[in-house]
Amino acid sequence: MLLIESKEGAIACMIFSLLFLGTWPALLTLLERRGRLPQHTYLDYTITNLLAAVIIAFTFGQIGDGTDEKPNFIDQLSQNNWSSALFAMFGGIVLSLGNLATQYAWAFVGLSVTEVITSSIAVVIGTTMNYFLDDKINKAEILFPGVGCFLIAVCFGSAVHSSNAADNKAKLTGVSNDSKNGIMKNDAYVSKGTYANKDVEKGNDVKEKAKFGTANFLVELENNRAIKVFGKSTFIGLAITFFAGICFSLFSPAFNLATNDQWNTLGKNVPHLSVYTAFFYFSSCCFVVAVILNIGFLYRPVLNLPKSSMKAYLSDWDGRGWALLAGLLCGFGNGLQFMGGQAAGYAAADAVQALPLVSTFWGILLFGEYRRSSRRTYILLVGMLSMFIVAVGILMASSGHRK
Repeated sequence: MLLIESKEGAIACMIFSLLFLGTWPALLTLLERRGRLPQHTYLDYTITNLLAAVIIAFTFGQIGDGTDEKPNFIDQLSQNNWSSALFAMFGGIVLSLGNLATQYAWAFVGLSVTEVITSSIAVVIGTTMNYFLDDKINKAEILFPGVGCFLIAVCFGSAVHSSNAADNKAKLTGVSNDSKNGIMKNDAYVSKGTYANKDVEKGNDVKEKAKFGTANFLVELENNRAIKVFGKSTFIGLAITFFAGICFSLFSPAFNLATNDQWNTLGKNVPHLSVYTAFFYFSSCCFVVAVILNIGFLYRPVLNLPKSSMKAYLSDWDGRGWALLAGLLCGFGNGLQFMGGQAAGYAAADAVQALPLVSTFWGILLFGEYRRSSRRTYILLVGMLSMFIVAVGILMASSGHRK
């Protein structure tokens, strides 16, 4: 199998992982803002997310002839390594819950702030755990100041969200009640006609789009999106975000235990799980949890979303390609993160939690986040991103080398 053993190779894996993991949330956010039910989107996403793990396992995990110490992927499936496999499965469960929660948090808190808060929590808790699990191969005098910077970024992120929510409330004060009351309250999901470009293709008249950041833009967005947020407490969004961050902080240490068996749970002469075998178990469990929960949410939705059904999901092709692409990006991004972590230490590999820098770029470019906001919001936003950049640089500088 292919093994990443050099520090340079590990950093290359982290960079590609960072780009992939920072882009897929933007695709799912785009679909929610266009009116596609998150249950439909997540079911599509989770299919290709598993497919990515299967592709990685049968390619990188099967390159060359395996040995007794380092068996290939297929050989490991029949070995008595279930104690390690259970750690990988637990990691898949918490990642699935975290990703599912963030899909709802993006609507309430925004793509940029959600990603910064969840990633920073994951680093503060998860990186600390990985440091000790990896037998302290990372430089503590560099690593922990970086963790502290992530913690400050969380505080900035919460402040940005509160400030931006106040800005939006002030903007909407000048909007007529008729406009606000025109917000759709769907009792049934309509899979077609929710995309503005569909109306253009059909030759229908389409009103000129409101400019980013204006009150009319906020009302127009609320009319189109699947998850309605007007009138909801900001606490709901932050609570979902912090729950997701806790979930994200656990999946990397669990994967670390699965591949390195620091607690000596494997039997004598049983080789450690390879990254590829562990990732297959990890993604399979992630898939099962996601399917069970989202099929349940079709019939018993949360946050006042309209009910749907399997028939409606199967016939809903609007945006399906983007959802499938998001699953592939996330799957390959996670795989590359673990490949780099096995070589340079999982604490250093948590540098891929810099993904909010990529997500913020997409959030501002595609969704007009923070356009026409107050000076206070801009100052807090710059502070959040600056602290995040510093933290990521410090974390990468702490990279070690696993013997």
